[in-house]
Amino acid sequence: MRAALSVVIPTRNAAVVLPGCLAALMEGLEAGVIREVVITDGGSDDATLQIADAAGAVIVQGAASRGGQLRRGAQVAGGDWLLFLHADTILPAGWAGAVSAQMVQGAPAAFQLGFDATGVMARLVAGWANLRSQVFGLPYGDQALLISRADYEAVGGFADIPLMEDVAMARALKGRIALLPLAVRTSAAKYQRDGWLRRGARNLWILMRYLCGADPVQLVQAYRRGARNR
Repeated sequence: MRAALSVVIPTRNAAVVLPGCLAALMEGLEAGVIREVVITDGGSDDATLQIADAAGAVIVQGAASRGGQLRRGAQVAGGDWLLFLHADTILPAGWAGAVSAQMVQGAPAAFQLGFDATGVMARLVAGWANLRSQVFGLPYGDQALLISRADYEAVGGFADIPLMEDVAMARALKGRIALLPLAVRTSAAKYQRDGWLRRGARNLWILMRYLCGADPVQLVQAYRRGARNR
């Protein structure tokens, strides 16, 4: 039987984190779950593309916009199911079995969030993310989104926007995203750099503004200004 799953990974200068992300996918290749890995790049000038090529991934290139990158990746992917995965997120042991079972059920899903860091703040931020995902049906992209091709196309795919593309997709799916019993391990580097409270509060503020109708292009410009002015 043909492997059903295409893994789509957006990248931009991800050479440091991409090898770990790809290594965790070996479980799915060995289990015969993965059909292909699609790297959809937004202008890397490091070794990202060389790493992707050495891994045998399908490579798509275009403008740097995560929504647009995901959309381009999905367009070339051939699987009946799509797993959208961030390059700095590592899938947990046992993920292939959990994804296979979810594909049989036929519903979209995301993983629970975990960080590659310990401490109270890491647990609190992850706990909030998992609560938000479970209660409001709003997982973020760093939790890895599993969605059937049929559902993806029915809602029009990812919007070509620079951020909040994951929230837009979750809202389009109208609370149907199940939360899998396993947690991914995503990089805590941005939180450690910016401060757990500061980055968490900024992420929540951007989410609230987006849900109230703010333009994602303006939101990302404000986000970048804030990062430069720290």
